[in-house]
Amino acid sequence: MGQIKVIDAPIKGLYIIEPTVHGDNRGYFMETYNKRDMEEHGLNMNFVQDNQSMSVKGVLRGLHFQKQYPQGKLVRVIKGKVFDVAVDVRPTSETFGKWFGVELTEENKKQFYISEGFAHGFLVLSDTAEFCYKVTDFYHPGDEGGIAWNDPKIGIDWGVTGVYGGNADPSGYKLKDGADVIMSDKDKLWKTLDSLF
Repeated sequence: MGQIKVIDAPIKGLYIIEPTVHGDNRGYFMETYNKRDMEEHGLNMNFVQDNQSMSVKGVLRGLHFQKQYPQGKLVRVIKGKVFDVAVDVRPTSETFGKWFGVELTEENKKQFYISEGFAHGFLVLSDTAEFCYKVTDFYHPGDEGGIAWNDPKIGIDWGVTGVYGGNADPSGYKLKDGADVIMSDKDKLWKTLDSLF
């Protein structure tokens, strides 16, 4: 058995990755990616780029996808805590429009592999979070699509309070501790899934 455990999520094409962590009084060591372990689970992705972002509490990035050049993403958190979500946007899929989410933290060291054909987003639950991800295709300007994070038909349980006002604007939405949900101007404009497909 390898150093990386791959667990099928309830939606085909989504996987939770649990690395083996070797720790002692000096700290720890782990493999964050192992091609052989992935291939043993049928995951033959070819990563072309690594990305990293830092966000403050309440930041919600998403839900993003590329239309003509879809990306598979292997995501993890190296500092802080996020709730990470994928939504199936494959029109012929039995689970089209369904979502799955997982909490990724610097403590649990879990990773989430999101195959091509999913929209992706995350909400920062800690004061700050540093988020790393590997992708299977390059970013193509002008090819990005998105879905409203609060689309009532999808019904993602982000763990926030607020009332859907007919659009993706997060005004009035708050985390459990009262922090505001913060989004980019671009992400506030995404439409519902039904309006896109």
